[in-house]
Amino acid sequence: MTSSPDRIRVDRDLAQRMPKVLLHEHLDGGLRPGTVLDLARESGYEGLPVGDEGELADWFYRGAARGTLPLYLEGFQHTIAVMQTPEALERVAYEFMEDMARDNVVYAEVRFAPHFHTRGGLGLDAVMLAVLKGLDRGREQFDVGFGLIVSAMRNEPPELSVQLAELAVSYREQGCVGFDLAGEEAGHPAKEHIRAFQFVLRMNFSITIHAGESFGPESIWQALQYCGAHRIGHATRLVEDIVVYDGKVIKLGLLAQYVLDHRIPIEVCLSSNVHTGATPSMEQHPFRTFMDQGFRVTLNTDNRLMSRTSMTDEYLVAVEQFGCGMEELEKLSINGMKSAFAHYDRRCEVIYDRIKPGFAALREELERSASAS
Repeated sequence: MTSSPDRIRVDRDLAQRMPKVLLHEHLDGGLRPGTVLDLARESGYEGLPVGDEGELADWFYRGAARGTLPLYLEGFQHTIAVMQTPEALERVAYEFMEDMARDNVVYAEVRFAPHFHTRGGLGLDAVMLAVLKGLDRGREQFDVGFGLIVSAMRNEPPELSVQLAELAVSYREQGCVGFDLAGEEAGHPAKEHIRAFQFVLRMNFSITIHAGESFGPESIWQALQYCGAHRIGHATRLVEDIVVYDGKVIKLGLLAQYVLDHRIPIEVCLSSNVHTGATPSMEQHPFRTFMDQGFRVTLNTDNRLMSRTSMTDEYLVAVEQFGCGMEELEKLSINGMKSAFAHYDRRCEVIYDRIKPGFAALREELERSASAS
């Protein structure tokens, strides 16, 4: 007798072995605590709050889980401080790929703000080349596909955003796949950076924008209709444009309907969304509403160090908090690859050569085990 895929208990081992796709992770938010300590010693940085690896991991997590985005971002001053040399940048990028392989992530996009890493005298090109070198070395060794995304910041001059957009496009043949806008939404509307986005669109390049994390649906609308975003980072507060009564969706607002109809991917980061206050609690997260309504939901980590998470952890949250079974977890992986900024043939290759066969093999193994017992 075989078991229905959605009746199979998904434990940590099974979730870890599932082929996964990650689209929203910040390079400077995913360092290993031990690497932070190593790089601090090598660079002479003395600003770390503690010198023990376990205590440092706890410090980052406690600092991030305070319910607001500005507080969540405070820990980045330390990770950025130790990422100011080519060697440090290459190491962090390489270890990112190694971590992805250990978590059975078959394709990952990672983003960062290159200008944050010029304080030690590096130019923007040197920063990009160091990161891409580490990512490419990891791809060759661990067989994980990658795409690099350049992030501009909402609170910084629009002229800088144009420069970063030009930088991103100039590295499209070396592995840079998109342009992003990050940072505090309130008081920093995306349309202030419209010249950067117009350039990116003219160059037939890809755009993702953080929106609907610390501000309401208006931020998502602006990212889409002013800036031409192809994906939305977080989009948690899109639920404010959905009428829900007694747990049931009554009506979608015009924006939510547009996002649904146009299959605009939503980069959901469950743990981070609670830590930043994008949602009051995991129980109140709109993830299940988005899934049930058929939105193009992708599941992501955002900042693995800050939120002390991994893709396996996020899959387990989807299982334990929202009742996802294997079918929905496979759909999340496929949604991620469909929404990636990789070329179409590459997306198809990963879906049909890695994701679908990977889940099929797991089902066959589980069915054989069930039959034997």
